[in-house]
Amino acid sequence: MQLTGAEIIVECLKEQGVDTVFGYPGGAILNVYDALYEYKDQITHVLTSHEQGASHAADGYARATGKVGVCLATSGPGATNLVTGIATAYMDSVPMVAITCNVGTPLLGKDSFQEVDITGIVMPITKHSFIVKDITTLADTVRRAFYIAKSGRPGPVLVDVTKDVTGAKYEYTACAPAEITPKTDTIKDEDIATAVRMIKEAKRPFIFTGGGTIISEASREVTELAHRIDAPVCDSLMGKGGFSGEDPLYTGMLGMHGTKTSNLGVSGCDLLIVLGARFSDRVTGNTKTFAKNAKILQIDVDAAEINKNIVVDASVVGDE
Repeated sequence: MQLTGAEIIVECLKEQGVDTVFGYPGGAILNVYDALYEYKDQITHVLTSHEQGASHAADGYARATGKVGVCLATSGPGATNLVTGIATAYMDSVPMVAITCNVGTPLLGKDSFQEVDITGIVMPITKHSFIVKDITTLADTVRRAFYIAKSGRPGPVLVDVTKDVTGAKYEYTACAPAEITPKTDTIKDEDIATAVRMIKEAKRPFIFTGGGTIISEASREVTELAHRIDAPVCDSLMGKGGFSGEDPLYTGMLGMHGTKTSNLGVSGCDLLIVLGARFSDRVTGNTKTFAKNAKILQIDVDAAEINKNIVVDASVVGDE
């Protein structure tokens, strides 16, 4: 069926199971808001007092529900006001899709009223950013944005759509969301074997869990591992809830805001098993003395985190 670009955006949100969006309207994005009004019984729009509130609300919504948070903003200052919330989601691996609308395609690159290269601005703080200048690519771009936001290590994605695209018409065909599967192709048998050997040889193993434990829904497996090898467990702020705080093996948070027990445990262990954590400076302190008596085994979905802040003895990359 023939739909406007704005209607295609809203239909794609419905495809992804979106029931709540956060935003603040403006001239360039009015077509999308007109379309949203027609879908008001299916998608709830939360009007914030400022675009920054919309991006933070989308971030919080994603953390609370496990769904992708969605925020909307108009061109120029509307789009740039989203930046702090997008950066927050990026640092904490929170799935978010930010949809902004820019000036019409003929006005791009001419310093037009409220024209800003928002895709360039957010490049360092998103998994990916798109600008859509052709309605024939609109639906697939929105779908791809959601896939990128949810897959692997989650994070924010921005889709910028020119105003003329939101008003143009094109044939829309509904499509089911692409399936998100665990990232297993990077898990190597030799890495697993090394990890097993290190755990078996350890006399004083200690487990450090981060946000990846929660994202990968691995709480049950972490608990089973801890009890099988009788290892105490500490966590980062993002890892809270991944291991029960009532479990007798739990020692509290690690780092400058953590407990004395956890910090002494990491200093005295002979093997530190790091699960889905990124070695924040608030956790490690002086990297030269962090876990100085231990071998370190890091398990993470993101290969870029291996040896980034702390050089480890072995690693497993992936999520199964």
